[in-house]
Amino acid sequence: MPRSSIYEYVRHPRAAELRAGRPVRTVDLAKPRSDNWVARLNSRVGLRVTLIVGTMWCAYLFSVIAIIALPSAFHQGVYYVVVWLSSSFLQLVLLPIIIVGQNIQAAAADKRSEETYKDAEAVLKEAEEIQKHLLAQDEVIASILTRLEKVAGAPPA
Repeated sequence: MPRSSIYEYVRHPRAAELRAGRPVRTVDLAKPRSDNWVARLNSRVGLRVTLIVGTMWCAYLFSVIAIIALPSAFHQGVYYVVVWLSSSFLQLVLLPIIIVGQNIQAAAADKRSEETYKDAEAVLKEAEEIQKHLLAQDEVIASILTRLEKVAGAPPA
């Protein structure tokens, strides 16, 4: 980029970082980053269990398991029906459904992150073009001032 004597452009350090990288995605954070084999194993097992439990099929299976215990709760009384509802049914069934919802939210957040990153790149590119335009204008203004100084015979005040 040409330099102007009117203004010295200093590029923001974040611009270089933006060009070099890409947005962080949920999948990037799921990868184990430790050299410790126990931590890597725990990450893999935790991720695998979450992927299995966090499905609607698992929610259906848990519903069936919970419903199998429902007749026993009815025979024992209202208290046990409430206990069955809160501990067996709601906890078993809502856990996978919540994980499914969180996975959908994470995917949406990843998509928003990608779009925001692309927007930031576009804004950076537009700002670079504006900077080039301003530098070109500075050159023309400097040229006009030089000609005016020659015509007037004295530097402007």
